[in-house]
Amino acid sequence: MYSEDRVEEFKAEIAALKVRDPATGRDRMWLGVGVALMVIGLLVAVAAYPFSHGTTNPLQQRDAIAMALGGVAAAVVGSAVFLRYSLAAFLRFWLARQSFEMGALTDRVVDAVTGAPGPATGPGTGASDAAGARVGSGLSGTVGGTAKG
Repeated sequence: MYSEDRVEEFKAEIAALKVRDPATGRDRMWLGVGVALMVIGLLVAVAAYPFSHGTTNPLQQRDAIAMALGGVAAAVVGSAVFLRYSLAAFLRFWLARQSFEMGALTDRVVDAVTGAPGPATGPGTGASDAAGARVGSGLSGTVGGTAKG
C-alpha cells in the first residue's frame, strides 16, 4: 500500500509540475457553461415544437424551425464544451500520476541495477513481489547487487 511519505512525495511532484487544480478557476466555470448550454438548448428545441405546430402561418412555423435548430446547435456546443473540460481535468491528473509512477519505476530499476536499496523496494512498501523475484533470480543481470560474471 501507499505510505504517507509516498503520498507527500506525490503531492510535491504535482506541485513541481504546476498542474492546475480543476476545482478552481476557469475550468469549473466553462464546465458549468457547457452544462447550461446543453440544458437551455434542449429546452429551446422542445419549446419550439408546440410553437411550430400551434399555427398555420408558414412564417411563424419557419421561425420555430430556426429556433429549434438554434437550440439543437446550442446543445451540441454545450456538449462539446462539457466534454472538453471534463476530459481535460481527468487527463491532467492521469498524466501527472503517470509521470510520477514512471519516475518511481525508474528509481526502482536504477536501485536494482546498482544494488542500492531504494525506499520503494523494501518489504511492506507496496513494491511488486514479482519485480523483487526477477531481481533476486538474476533476470536483471545482477545477483545480490553484484554483476554476474
